[in-house]
Amino acid sequence: MSDPIYAIGDIHGQLDKLRHALDLIERDGGADARIVFLGDYTDRGPDSRGVLDLLVEGQKSNRNWTFLKGNHDRMFSWFMQDYPRHDAILMVELSWLHPRLGGDTTLASYGVAVTPQTRQIEVHRAARDTVPESHLRFLETLDLSFETDSLFFAHAGIRPGVPLDRQDEQDLLWIRREFHAHTDPHPKLIVHGHTPVEQAQHYGNRVNLDSGAGYGNALTAAVFEDETCWRLTEAGRENLLPHGSG
Repeated sequence: MSDPIYAIGDIHGQLDKLRHALDLIERDGGADARIVFLGDYTDRGPDSRGVLDLLVEGQKSNRNWTFLKGNHDRMFSWFMQDYPRHDAILMVELSWLHPRLGGDTTLASYGVAVTPQTRQIEVHRAARDTVPESHLRFLETLDLSFETDSLFFAHAGIRPGVPLDRQDEQDLLWIRREFHAHTDPHPKLIVHGHTPVEQAQHYGNRVNLDSGAGYGNALTAAVFEDETCWRLTEAGRENLLPHGSG
């Protein structure tokens, strides 16, 4: 059996929930536990800056952590470019600054106010003056996926039928319908977030760890030993079994 590998679902600016998840992991696997973060570190929650401070510090300290890119992380990074870049998958009128996506809340955590009366160019200028360069480097260098012999981690999922080493970035960050509808086995068990569910779910060929922290719900930490999975709770490990097997 391989060494345990831990994963944390979509954080969305929830610093206190992140600290709690890290505490659960340390209790189960020690301070050097191998952790994969599934992306979406920012937006919606109250302290995106604090979340990135913690993760950047962990990266600098050479913690045994792997950071994957989420669609919200890319939207933040693209907004911070010299000329803000809009994700083509979004409706034209829906920018990252819209409350539905949460960029306004992220910038508020840096002290940058976003109001309906503020022009985007002014917000962009203030953000460029305020967001630390270390945060921008972190967002720009996130991994798209991570895999072991039996597991494949990606923020949103994969496109069924495409080899894992040929997956497209847009699918890894955004896919939903085609991935969720596919019930046949994938080459490996896919561990993902991106689509909020009431609690972490095991669907047989994939495990969804996005339990809606961005909307004030729990943040999930899980542990995998090969393809066996547990959700971490205050009481310890709780089996996360495929639907219909328990």
